Amino acid sequence: MASEVPPPSQAVSGGPELDIVIPVYNEGENITRVVAALQAGVRTPFRLFICYDFEGDDTLPALKRTPPPGLEIRFVKNPARGPHGAVLAGFAASKAPFTLVYPADDDYNAAIIDGMVHEARRGAAIVCASRLMKGGRMIGAPWPKSFLMRSSNFAGYFLARLPTHDASNGFRLFSRSVLETIAIESSEGFTYSIELLVKCHRLGWPIAEVPAQWFERTSGRSRFHVIKWAPAYLRWMGYAFATTYLRRGAASVPRRTAAG
Repeated sequence: MASEVPPPSQAVSGGPELDIVIPVYNEGENITRVVAALQAGVRTPFRLFICYDFEGDDTLPALKRTPPPGLEIRFVKNPARGPHGAVLAGFAASKAPFTLVYPADDDYNAAIIDGMVHEARRGAAIVCASRLMKGGRMIGAPWPKSFLMRSSNFAGYFLARLPTHDASNGFRLFSRSVLETIAIESSEGFTYSIELLVKCHRLGWPIAEVPAQWFERTSGRSRFHVIKWAPAYLRWMGYAFATTYLRRGAASVPRRTAAG
């Protein structure tokens, strides 16, 4: 498979090395705890982008009432609705060399973020938080969800030869090179994440992973819809298989235009 060398990731303007994008939907019950965990667990200088759909989202007053001291928070309005538009709005607002998409209910993985940044500094274009590699774990998922996730990721790693055990996890770090170079064709859910992964793999750009934990959500409502988004995920898994077995190369990866 032909490969390219990713351009170095540099900040567009002065600012921290890392931007953390959190798509939210009424996460008032979780968000202050999550932000406190990030402040306590992350040593890399970062900004926080809270990406929301509507002004009545209870996440916003929860943060604005008692803003965390010393942390720059930007509130980014989704021009559409749903997690796809929210995350892409965060990508558009982010200017740091590295951009991390982080779950709005995760108050237990902050300590691995510095390790993800370390891998990106070493040249990884994408760094995956993996629940399925050695040291990772997934606790509390209903068995149909667990079976679908584990079987699809088994196929991705062992058959399609994607260099991560957990292609479906949306908790992921992207270099600026990825966000500025690769065109996103997806239009729903968190499928942009696996799309960028398989396209980065086709380009031959380095991909790294670090072990992560995952616990079934206990408060708030998840916007992850396995059945609804399954056709899109299957499309991009097929893309990964085509890279490995049909030798589709870097020239077939659509690039972003200057206009975006």
